[in-house]
Amino acid sequence: MDELTVAFGDYPHATGLDVPGYRVEPVEVRPIIGAYRRMIRDLEFDVCELAPVSYLMAVQAGVPLTAVPVFLNRRFHHGDVQCAANSGIRVPRDLEGRRVGVRAYTVSTGVWVRGILAEEYGVNVGAITWVVDDEDHVEGRAPANVERVTDGRSLGELLRAGEIDAAFSGNAGTGRAGAPRAGWTATAEPDSGPDGPYPLFAEAEVLGADHYVRTGIYPLHSVVALRTELVERDPELPTRLYAALADAKRRQVAADPGWTAQKRFAKQAAQINGDPAPYGIARNEPTLSALVRYSREQGLLDADFPADPKALFAAGDYPDA
Repeated sequence: MDELTVAFGDYPHATGLDVPGYRVEPVEVRPIIGAYRRMIRDLEFDVCELAPVSYLMAVQAGVPLTAVPVFLNRRFHHGDVQCAANSGIRVPRDLEGRRVGVRAYTVSTGVWVRGILAEEYGVNVGAITWVVDDEDHVEGRAPANVERVTDGRSLGELLRAGEIDAAFSGNAGTGRAGAPRAGWTATAEPDSGPDGPYPLFAEAEVLGADHYVRTGIYPLHSVVALRTELVERDPELPTRLYAALADAKRRQVAADPGWTAQKRFAKQAAQINGDPAPYGIARNEPTLSALVRYSREQGLLDADFPADPKALFAAGDYPDA
């Protein structure tokens, strides 16, 4: 029986995998973002959760990876941008001409937010200077309006000092410091009190749910990738891996139908009135199409990158799950 090394984040709905013909060997990497670069650059694991934009860029760059349509993590994004206390930013188009911090230009959160700002609010995201403090998993596609922090300060420090006008929160910005390969240092988000940063969108949860209802776009934050070599050797592996992950989710939902072990997923289930972690191609077509479109528009994918969501994944049987 062949070993299958698997690197996923901490998800109750992705544990206890039984892939016929393989002995699954979980590999713990915390934070899981630290595994993304190791997979893309070194093919260190057999199967690895990846940021979806990094996966698309890696495939375009010829990295021998493919994927199954399993999306372990999803998030809405209207609450991700925090504005500096004295920035004077009141509406999305006020971001034009300003400096906005994001961990790296190609992070999936950044792609989703820029896409929403442009498509929903008419923001010229090319008129914003994007200030980054980390490198991209796949280098070489950042535009000229990207500026790198060179003095070692974190985005949170720059936001507190008013040296950037806004920044992404959490792992995409002010909630971390340090390089993923070495392990991040968790940092406190800048205080959002009277003199601290404030959200770009005050009613972020309402806007996120409304955007989903109107567009069917439910932003995904991970895709399960595997080395192409394994699929060439065993063309049935993608189908069996997908079935194992779908079964793991079914078991978890049966044990915890309210997703109480993952409070954010429980909240999102209420927001979309349905499954907070849907798998498969058909039910995720609006989201996958939007991600490719946004990535093309932002210069991260070539114009001829496949638009058909089926082309993003290995051949296999992927019923909605």
